[in-house]
Amino acid sequence: MSHPNRERADRILDAAGELLLRMGYRKVAVDDIARAVGIGKGTVYLHWRNKELLFQALMLRESADSTDEILAGIKADPAMILPHRMIPASFLVTHRRPLVMAMLRGNAEMFGSMGDLALKKQQDELRTQFEETMLRHGLVRSDVPNLSFALNATTVGFYFGGTLTDEFDGITPEAKAEVLAYVIRTAFEPPGEPDPLAVAEVAAELSSALEALVSGYRKGIYAHDPTRAPG
Repeated sequence: MSHPNRERADRILDAAGELLLRMGYRKVAVDDIARAVGIGKGTVYLHWRNKELLFQALMLRESADSTDEILAGIKADPAMILPHRMIPASFLVTHRRPLVMAMLRGNAEMFGSMGDLALKKQQDELRTQFEETMLRHGLVRSDVPNLSFALNATTVGFYFGGTLTDEFDGITPEAKAEVLAYVIRTAFEPPGEPDPLAVAEVAAELSSALEALVSGYRKGIYAHDPTRAPG
C-alpha cells in the first residue's frame, strides 16, 4: 500500500534533485524546495529536519536505484559479477545518473558527511566480502599486494582522474568503462576463463548481500520521516 506521506516525501526529493542540478548544493535552500513542491517550508521539515538529511535521503534513493540496476544485470547474466564487468558497469550506471555525478563532483564536503555510519559500515563490509569471496573462488589474483587498496585506488582514479585536466574530456564514459574493464581484467584477474560454477556461487552470494544493502538504503530514505506509517 502506498502511503500519501511517502508520496509527498518523493515529490520533495524530486524537486530537491532538480534544484541541485540547476543551482548546486550550497545554493539550494529548503525554501526553494518547498516552493517547487507547492508546500510550506514547515512541511518539508516534517520529513527531514534539515537540508543535509534531505540530501542524504536523495543520495540513498539514487544509490538504491543504481544498485537495483546492477542486480538486474547479475540476474540476467551471473558473469556480470566478475570484477572487470561489475566495476565498469557500476561506473557507467553512476555516469548515467546526473544527480550522483553532481554530488560526487561538486559536493565533496556533503558527500563526505553522507551521514549514516551504519550504512557506511555496511558498504565497507560488502566491499570486503566481495574481495574475500572473489579470492576464495579464484576469481581475483592472490598475488596482488594490498588488493583492497589497489582495486579501490584504480577504480576511484577512473572517476576523478580526468577532473584534474581537460586533456581527456573527449573520452566518453563508455570508452572509459572499456579501459577500466581492460585494466581490472589484466591487473586483478587470473588468466584464462573463470570457472562457471564459481561464478554462479559468487553471483548468488553477492546478489543477496546487494539486496540487503538496497533494503538498508530504502529504509534510510524515509528513516528520519516522523510522518511515515508505523511498522
